[in-house]
Amino acid sequence: MPDTVDTSRIDQIINERLDALLPKKLAEIEQNKTPAMTIIATKGTLDWAYPPFILASTAAALGWNVSVFFTFYGLQLLRKDLSDLKICPLGNPGMPMKMPFGPKWFRDINWNIPNIVQASIPGFESLATALMKQTIKNNGVAEIAELRSLCLEAGANLIGCQMTVDLFGFTRDDFIPEVKEYVGAASFLPMAKDADVSLFI
Repeated sequence: MPDTVDTSRIDQIINERLDALLPKKLAEIEQNKTPAMTIIATKGTLDWAYPPFILASTAAALGWNVSVFFTFYGLQLLRKDLSDLKICPLGNPGMPMKMPFGPKWFRDINWNIPNIVQASIPGFESLATALMKQTIKNNGVAEIAELRSLCLEAGANLIGCQMTVDLFGFTRDDFIPEVKEYVGAASFLPMAKDADVSLFI
């Protein structure tokens, strides 16, 4: 009679070998994997334009795969002209109103302006925007257009929300030509699911 093969013993040996090798192999794969980050940008004001572009440009410069989905008011950040971006300090208690000019003692004052005053002064939003732009310039912080260019140079994928484009009556000519994709949430969500880091801003 031919020798019978002990399949259960073979399975046991294979499983023991896999148990020994698999964790090491998975750790190697994880170590060599390129991290991925997705960001959903929903706000189109001057101050809220900074977080998605700073995070995206930094991650892309580190070699990460980065995709930023601009939806609703965040779509403003993909327009060719960014000069209309404003800030609205109304209802934002975390926003300091420090003056970007004058002697140091004057610049150090934190101007806590009540909401009722902000709402009743015509042009207060434009004034706050001008002060913020001057503060950005004084401190050598990159402007939004420059940060956006850094994102593109580093290989970040800037994606427009097609539903928002249709909703607000935009055309693709309103946006920078580097935006190659206009998709809906159903196309973006699989990217977010597979990303190592997903942020909503």
